[in-house]
Amino acid sequence: MNRITNLFGIRWPIIQAGIVWAAGWELCAAVSKAGALGLIGAGSMKPDLLQLHIRKAKAALQNQEPFGVNIPLQRGDADELVQVCLDENVKILFTSAGNPGRFTPTFKEREVTVVHVVPSVVLAQEAEARGVDAVVCEGTEAGGHDGVDEIPTFVLVPQVVDAVKIPVIAAGGIVNGRGIAAAMALGAEGAQIGTRFAATVESSAHPRYKQAVLKATDTSTVFALRKIGPVRMLRNPFAERCADAESRGASEEEQQALRGEHRERIGIFEGDWEEGMFEAGMGAGLIHDLPNAADLVARLVREYDDAMARLNAAVNTLK
Repeated sequence: MNRITNLFGIRWPIIQAGIVWAAGWELCAAVSKAGALGLIGAGSMKPDLLQLHIRKAKAALQNQEPFGVNIPLQRGDADELVQVCLDENVKILFTSAGNPGRFTPTFKEREVTVVHVVPSVVLAQEAEARGVDAVVCEGTEAGGHDGVDEIPTFVLVPQVVDAVKIPVIAAGGIVNGRGIAAAMALGAEGAQIGTRFAATVESSAHPRYKQAVLKATDTSTVFALRKIGPVRMLRNPFAERCADAESRGASEEEQQALRGEHRERIGIFEGDWEEGMFEAGMGAGLIHDLPNAADLVARLVREYDDAMARLNAAVNTLK
């Protein structure tokens, strides 16, 4: 038990990230049932679809376990997505890619717990000043859209922990219990995990995406499109074109034209290896199977316990 488990009312300080096109109600509910915190990823949903997923998650959980919704604030319909969550009485919201202060007063009035995703110390401090209850400190190892400063998780987390008083959740490259133990050693009180949960039975990602994650190695991701919003993705033909364009100094306009529209859907949801954006974190090289979400949560806890036992044994040899 710590501030994160108490904040959300969960058994384990593990949060399943709201991965676009992968984090629907089935994955969210399965993770929450297992004692962690499941999130519905609203980044790939219109308001009416988000409402449907929230209602299905509620029906599956029967008000027995908490769950939340992740909303990217840069979306043009962010206000509508937020309103759906408020209308449906969602009590945990994770926000990203924008100013959390835009909605925090309303969330507080409605007794909603709000967490904001940050890629730097300054943005963590700003989020705290705007009244969020916790921050997700996301390093550049994470899949999808990352911070422009490209600060790694191992460096970022302890600096954010030292800079804020609210609880810190580590994210970026964490796919197993060893990673959770490392995050805790750095001062985090929880871990948000994305790519590992995207490669589970309940994930709504396309089978081709899941298989691509299983085949990944330590060098299988690309970080590109920095001029229009940097993205970490698996190294497929589209990602290679993005990397090549960036290396030759492609302009913002050229990168935007190359990216086009709906690349995440084409890749993660439709499984088009040639043209899709297969967003995934650097930890994909550690993923080798497709478990169901409940088994994965149990495994993460066992791996964490094993890692801590090894660390304690190592410390005892030094005494």
